[in-house]
Formats: sequence, C-alpha cells, structure tokens
Amino acid sequence: MRPVVLGALALITALAGCGGQFETSYDAPLAAEVSQNWSLSEVVVNVPDALTVSERNRFAPNADIVWHGDPEGNRRDQVAVIVEDGIRAGAASLQGSEPVVMSVTLERFHAVTPRAVASAPAAVHNISFAVQVFDASTGSALTEPQRIQADLEANVGSAAVVAAAEGQTQKVRITNHIARVTSGWLGQGADVRRGFTSLGR
Repeated sequence: MRPVVLGALALITALAGCGGQFETSYDAPLAAEVSQNWSLSEVVVNVPDALTVSERNRFAPNADIVWHGDPEGNRRDQVAVIVEDGIRAGAASLQGSEPVVMSVTLERFHAVTPRAVASAPAAVHNISFAVQVFDASTGSALTEPQRIQADLEANVGSAAVVAAAEGQTQKVRITNHIARVTSGWLGQGADVRRGFTSLGR
C-alpha cells in the first residue's frame, strides 16, 4: 500500500471518534440592570492541579490542557493568562460603582496542535470554565457558580495561514471569543450561545 494511502488511513483513524457536537453555552445571562452596577476589580483564574497537560503534537491529545500558541513554557500559566485577558476584555464595559472580583476555575483548555492545523480537515478549540462574581469589599458571593462552555472552531490549513498573517492567531481568536462570551453572560453584550458540529475532542 502506498505511503500516501497509509497516511490518509492513519489520519482517518486518528480522527475517528473525535467528531461531535460542540457549543458555546451557559445558563441565562445575568440581568443587565444588576451587572451594570459593577466595576471589575480583579480576575482570579484557578488552574486545578488535577488538570492534565499534553505537549504531544498529535491530532487530538487526550489531555485537559493542550496549548502550542506560545513558546515552550508553563502551559498552565499561559492558558490562565489567556482566560484572564478574555474575561477582562469581556467585562471592560462594567463601569458601575460596586467593585467585584470574578473568580474563574478552568475545566478544560484544549486548543489545536500544529499537526492538526497542518493536516486535519477541521478542528475545535474546546474550552470550559466555571465563573463566580464576588463583592470585592466584603467577599460575599453575588452570583452562583456558573459553568461556561466556550468552544470555537479552529482555523486549519490555508485558512490558518491567512488568519495568522492577518493577526488572527489562535491566541487572539480565543481571547476575543472568551471576551464575547463573558460580555454576553454578563448581560452587557450579544448572546453568542450556539451549537455546531466539527472534529475535535
């Protein structure tokens, strides 16, 4: 059997079982008349030690944290910064008089590997976290913990090359997506909840 055929079969095998439904979702947005009284004081991102990390350049590594959009380093710290930047951008419109802290616990940050970008027909950035808002002065909870799923279609192949050349890298796209999701959840922006079908984990 020719090497190219074997390679195609290997790709199909690697991606088998990785297709499915993905979504950007959360429960009902917060009431805008409540959140508009807040101002963001701090974002605290917790990355639990139990989350697994993979550096393997495979199509869909079996791990909670997969990130290749920064130079080699502490992937937990790197993805925490991305989530924090996205949350801060999404809460930038909060200009009220009540300072709040947004506490975030990461559940999954499974972005796309270079191999998937180069060879996969489609891919997904699979991201989820729990968020809760606290009064910065008293520490009292202002919301219940809310699980947010922030999946996003990844650019692959030539589309990824073009997007990166235009400044739309994985990091930029994911940060902006988390910002839009956060703004919607806070009741301050468009509701971007939706479902889609793709290949990914």
